[in-house]
Amino acid sequence: MPQLKESLGHRYLQATKVVREQEGGQSFPAIQRPERWKTYPGAEVVELPRNRHEQGVDFLSILQHRRSLRSFGDEPMSLADLALLLWASQGITGQAGSYFFRTAPSAGALYPVETYLAIQRVAGVDSGIYHFDVQGFRLERLAAVLPGRPLAEACLGQSFMARAPVNFIWTAIFRRNMAKYGHRGMRYILLDAGHICQNLMLAAGFLGMGGCPVAAFFDDEVNALLGVDGQEESAIYLASVGRKGQVTDAV
Repeated sequence: MPQLKESLGHRYLQATKVVREQEGGQSFPAIQRPERWKTYPGAEVVELPRNRHEQGVDFLSILQHRRSLRSFGDEPMSLADLALLLWASQGITGQAGSYFFRTAPSAGALYPVETYLAIQRVAGVDSGIYHFDVQGFRLERLAAVLPGRPLAEACLGQSFMARAPVNFIWTAIFRRNMAKYGHRGMRYILLDAGHICQNLMLAAGFLGMGGCPVAAFFDDEVNALLGVDGQEESAIYLASVGRKGQVTDAV
């Protein structure tokens, strides 16, 4: 049986340690910085409402009752609720000089994580694959498809994803972070994704919804659905969100 120290993950953690005694400090690979914002010029766009909900479930109750939800009803999600989920997970909350801050923390305020949506049932929004334009606070439609079933198949056949009104898909633009932090930056990228997903789960609870984070997927198949190359940008995490319904595999 392979030893822990022989695993790729363990070797990476060891190789990216910060050591006080390291002569000359850390060495970084020369990685060119990309654009801060990703948009799809020419894409059909859906403007998101910017009003905030003023009432919701008590925060401590949300923490107490948070559970992964894998059964979704047929009720469409409202665009206002989707807008709040996007704002809570990745919305801009302030600016200091050239830095924009968001609801979730990010190492160096670099925000390497991009949000895509596989939308099936959102009131007033056509089904399809969308990208979240953070700066413009709007959705950009990339593909006019019913995405639930192919996404579920790309996620090792997890059928509940085919029933969810919305699936969030997070990618990382690696050099956006690693141009500053080098090899160690991969740690920060994965931490960023965790912060974003937790914000989403808490916001879903606030709205009386639930969700299920998903990390088991065929990387290249999910990347193909989004149209990203898997090298410069690749899927790293997903989550299904909606209101509770009966457990079923039917679509």
